[in-house]
Amino acid sequence: MFEGQSKQEIESMMAADSAFRQLYFHHQKLDKKVNDAELGVLPIDSLTLTRMKREKLQAKDRLTRMLRESKH
Repeated sequence: MFEGQSKQEIESMMAADSAFRQLYFHHQKLDKKVNDAELGVLPIDSLTLTRMKREKLQAKDRLTRMLRESKH
């Protein structure tokens, strides 16, 4: 999911930071919805799909920043 981050680093951050954990699970939910929409399992219009993809990317960017900041 995150380039250069081990599963252990992500799990450690989830245990230590509730905001990170909530955002991580939000990202996971969005990821599933986007995948379901792209497969046709979740019927949504293209505008909604685009918004979900944008929100998912913003969540991933924020999570990546949080991981990077925790190392310093």
